[in-house]
Amino acid sequence: MAGFTRSRAMVGALTLVLSLALAGCGDDGKKPQFVGGAAPSSSVDADSGTAEPSTPATPSGPPLVLSPADGTKNKPVSTEISAKLPDGSKVSAVTLTAASGGTVEGKLRTDGSSWVPSTPLKYGTRYTATVTATGSDGTTSQGTSSFTTMAKPKSTIGSGLYLFDDKTYGVAMPVVTEFHPGIPKKDRAAVQKRMFVRTDPPQPGAWHWVDNGTQAYYRAPEYWKPGTTITVRIALAGVPLSNGRYGDIDRKATAKIGRSFVMKVDNATKKMTVYEDGALVRTLPVSLGKKSTPSSSGTMVVMEKKESTVFDTSDDPNPANRYVTDIDFAQRLTWGGEYIHAAPWSEHVQGRQNVSHGCVNVSMANARWLFDKTRIGDPITIKGTERRLAAGNGWTAWSLSWSEFVKGSALPVPEGGAGPAL
Repeated sequence: MAGFTRSRAMVGALTLVLSLALAGCGDDGKKPQFVGGAAPSSSVDADSGTAEPSTPATPSGPPLVLSPADGTKNKPVSTEISAKLPDGSKVSAVTLTAASGGTVEGKLRTDGSSWVPSTPLKYGTRYTATVTATGSDGTTSQGTSSFTTMAKPKSTIGSGLYLFDDKTYGVAMPVVTEFHPGIPKKDRAAVQKRMFVRTDPPQPGAWHWVDNGTQAYYRAPEYWKPGTTITVRIALAGVPLSNGRYGDIDRKATAKIGRSFVMKVDNATKKMTVYEDGALVRTLPVSLGKKSTPSSSGTMVVMEKKESTVFDTSDDPNPANRYVTDIDFAQRLTWGGEYIHAAPWSEHVQGRQNVSHGCVNVSMANARWLFDKTRIGDPITIKGTERRLAAGNGWTAWSLSWSEFVKGSALPVPEGGAGPAL
């Protein structure tokens, strides 16, 4: 069956509505919420990238040239601290203090290119940065610079992060960011440099931008390892864009990846095979979308779950597709309205014939069993239908091969994927 009403809530008081002219099975009218806000990290350790309090050694070499330069005004609150280093030297300490005397915590990028404050700087505030570098021979160099941040901008973008602190997700849960309006293509590299992802155990990954710049996904070459911790900081507050706007706020979340639970649907057999931690645990008959309203082929992700909801298509331009129906055990797969859900009215044809409006119909018993087993972020791959999954219609990060996915990055991606940037 189908339904189609759409809205979502974003933490950070932003609602983004993506208009997708795509046929769909159902929509109960709410999207997952975004999580926002960044927490502080620490100060600086040049080798590990973590910030540890330290007492700079007395300089014995030439002074360092810092950026921002001394006396600079109107710097963005996203400003990072960097220095021109003597050959063979590495940063050994960074101290950033506000005029009020407060010390700002931060971390050094893993490539040593700059030191990133762990929270946005304050608008209209004077800061003093002191950087110490140590050479292989023990020689130390130091530089100091004072600069002032800009006033709060009047025009900002809206942003969102689809991830909740302390939640456990499926192995296909991508890191999903959204922007309104979209990020201009010329700005995406600079924005992407401020989108930090760290995994434990470490796994390489990459970002991929949807064409209009309203979404970016981060994933690994393969599904996440069960038990992985993902720590994300989308550090966009004050980032200047070419359209005269600035990033709105920092967003941060730390989440867990649970066991592996993978669903595969083949239109040829009209069966769903379900694997838990790699072992086949059940085979279910299904009914997919009929030819006039086909299901999407591709790898999708469970985005939200409703034990009971209402599919309402009363505003569909086609009178034949208008109805209001109570639905049990609904699991959203696309923004266009495709779900896995119980369909007791089609049980007699499940496994033999497609009769839905694009959803994956299963029996009441099987829908209940799936609903009790799945998590947000569990993947489902559907193959053999008349329609290909459209990019951005749901969390479509896994519907591309790795080689295709990395082409959507605004920055070069090393072979196998990039490690953490911070």
